Amino acid sequence: MKVLVIQQRMGLGDAVLFLPYILAISKKFNSPISLLASKNSKADQLFSEEEKIDEIIFLDRKKDKSGTHDGIRGFFNLANKLKEKNFDRVFIFNSSLRYFLLAKVAGIKTISQYPLFRTKDNIVNSAKIFTENEINSVVLSEPNLEIKNSKNGFNKEFKHICLGISASGPTKRWGIENYISLCEELMKTTKCQFYIAGGKNDLNLINILKKSKVGKNCVSFEDLSIKETLPIIKNCDLYIGNDTGWAHISCSLGVKSLTLFMDSPVMAYGKYSTRMKVIEPEGEDNSTTHDTLGKDKISFQKVLSSALELLV
Repeated sequence: MKVLVIQQRMGLGDAVLFLPYILAISKKFNSPISLLASKNSKADQLFSEEEKIDEIIFLDRKKDKSGTHDGIRGFFNLANKLKEKNFDRVFIFNSSLRYFLLAKVAGIKTISQYPLFRTKDNIVNSAKIFTENEINSVVLSEPNLEIKNSKNGFNKEFKHICLGISASGPTKRWGIENYISLCEELMKTTKCQFYIAGGKNDLNLINILKKSKVGKNCVSFEDLSIKETLPIIKNCDLYIGNDTGWAHISCSLGVKSLTLFMDSPVMAYGKYSTRMKVIEPEGEDNSTTHDTLGKDKISFQKVLSSALELLV
């Protein structure tokens, strides 16, 4: 049986969160999965060593509608591409009529999808309920990302900490000065090596950190591909940072993750993994959403004490 999974969300974190459900579908049908995903998900790099995902088909849609899969013409371009692959079944992890029609035009006989036109959902709960109903089996929400080569030359005298300074927007980003102060405090009690999880769009923040007093103890991911960062993260003792893709990657690699939720839904993104400890703004209790705007209400002392506790 040839099975297609459609998961079109754009984020790195989203790709990781759906992994348990993709693998559960593969196990149910005893077949590797083809995955239709957004280019921004970096699914090809994240899942390059996952044997149960044998093909990534990238969805080419752009904000300016210039992608090869945008518009009516793009719809049929993609439908024809999928039709050539002769899929027997598709699982669609969204409520879009467009993807339902896409599967129909592509000639896929068995279509499983979220209820059409649903506007709001808890990303993890919806995926879990949908998958369990479809395969008639319980699926654990904890993602486990496979990488085969994870050897490193890390000095065991140090604590190795991944710093997630990046975020999808300024309201989801704890101030870089806070991270510098946090590193200084951690280094008072133990030897630390920090790995700055950020890319080209974060260069201004990366440079501030590298030029600070703790800069000599920092290594940046700015010139590395996502795939190249995975063995580094896997060997870290702790992730500390914003609710961003790096936090979810860390969890999927078995790393304890201290994740700061300032302006995103903690109940959707912060409760699926036993490896994740969350910190919310003062006054919030499992209640942050996309409009909490609480980056200035994150307790520095709470972050510091939680980090020291997790590093023991």
